[in-house]
Amino acid sequence: MQTVLFTSTIFGPIHSRRLGTSLGVNLMPNDGKICSFDCLYCEAGYNAQGPGTTGVAKRESLKKQLKAKLKAMHEAGEKLDVITFSGNGEPTVHPQFKEIVHDVINLRNQYFPDAKVTVLSNATMAGKPSVIAALKQVDNNILKLDSAVPHTMRLINRPTSPNVLPAGIIEDLKAYGGKCIVQTMMVRGEHDGEIVDNTTSDEIDALINAYLAIKPQEIMLYTIDRKTPEQKLVKVPLDDLKRIAAHIEEQTGIPVQVTA
Repeated sequence: MQTVLFTSTIFGPIHSRRLGTSLGVNLMPNDGKICSFDCLYCEAGYNAQGPGTTGVAKRESLKKQLKAKLKAMHEAGEKLDVITFSGNGEPTVHPQFKEIVHDVINLRNQYFPDAKVTVLSNATMAGKPSVIAALKQVDNNILKLDSAVPHTMRLINRPTSPNVLPAGIIEDLKAYGGKCIVQTMMVRGEHDGEIVDNTTSDEIDALINAYLAIKPQEIMLYTIDRKTPEQKLVKVPLDDLKRIAAHIEEQTGIPVQVTA
């Protein structure tokens, strides 16, 4: 079974395809995975590997570790484009997510004021008041919407709650008043004998309607880049991504960034 990617709370810096030089913040366990989705393509593996034994990140320990890392990077004259909340699961499920975001912003301001604070979220907690307050403070509020079609969304993302559906996520994202970036993973393949494809005309039309309702400042389209737990998924060709992106831009007027 594919296992977690990150074995520490602060990791990197690494080069992100979409964001540049990124220092990662993993709020989930260092030896397990906790997530409200169980996506077929998740680079950190399936939730079945378990939550591990280390527990979620402790606020004071995280703050100490991040300060030491940023201080060392600053003194060494290193470059930093972003500090990114990512890791072994969904960061917004952390009970002190809002407070930790506040700490990270303060440390960023002290050592790398030009770096962006970024959150990669699956949007399942996007309607929670404390999460809304936190996400409105970050520079890059990147929220996932892989499909606006209920069956496809549940097939690809496999939410752990039966109540999570595209309509609810879209309503939550509308509340951000455009202060968000919507990220969509384009994927094709097969899972348990069922075709997986969110690149069809019907799927793209449904996404366009969702984007028009949400009115994000930007849309990010990307496809798989590393090994996935479902081995029958395939990378969507760059030409297809560009064609889909051009159509979405034409229909919505919203800038679309493509990463293959």
